Amino acid sequence: MILLVDADSLIFASCYRPKDDIDTFYTDLDDVIHKFDEAFQKIVNDLTDLYNVTEVFTFNNSKGNFRKMITPKYKANRIGQQKPPLLSDIHNYVTETYDGIYGYGVETDDMVATYWQTLSEKFGRDHVMIVSIDKDYLQFPALIYKYNRKEVLDVSKFDALKNFYTQMIIGDSADNVNYFKGKGIKFAQKYYKDCDTQYQFTKMLYLLFKERYKSKAREKYIECYNLLKLRTE
Repeated sequence: MILLVDADSLIFASCYRPKDDIDTFYTDLDDVIHKFDEAFQKIVNDLTDLYNVTEVFTFNNSKGNFRKMITPKYKANRIGQQKPPLLSDIHNYVTETYDGIYGYGVETDDMVATYWQTLSEKFGRDHVMIVSIDKDYLQFPALIYKYNRKEVLDVSKFDALKNFYTQMIIGDSADNVNYFKGKGIKFAQKYYKDCDTQYQFTKMLYLLFKERYKSKAREKYIECYNLLKLRTE
């Protein structure tokens, strides 16, 4: 099994002190490194107990983001948010120590998606596993290890298709992407209940964009699609 570890969430979590501490963030890099190393190795060890792990690719950080060129609203909700003081330092550590794969112009999950696509085509999708708690990967028919729940998801092609088109409706509040405010998962499930193919999902979704955005439907559809669809090349 080849593991593709999206380390960004682990890195961010490693910067935080225990909840009962007075201070929010660690100020000693050794503490952050220890917390990250311990969490990372536990994940790899847990999966090694279950699979014949042959290779581990680690992904973290990126520079530039093409999605912000699509619309300045993308992740604008994060502007001004306090970042852990050692975030850059721990990213550098992971890049150097774990040969972290760094993205340019794309996000970490785009890099993971690209590697997953390439390796799945070469070795078969049952021999590649994405390790992440990020919901965005559910748009792929992949094996995904949710380490926070110690759960392996086996996403089918249909579920991957449905997950992505559902995301197009409900948006992503973490990234400030929401083209249909007030429409959530229950609405999407009911709206798509008779859809079985990509053509049917696309047709139904475009009708919703037409209803909401009128003459700008195509523009908004393409914009939303490019913000939420992970790059695989």
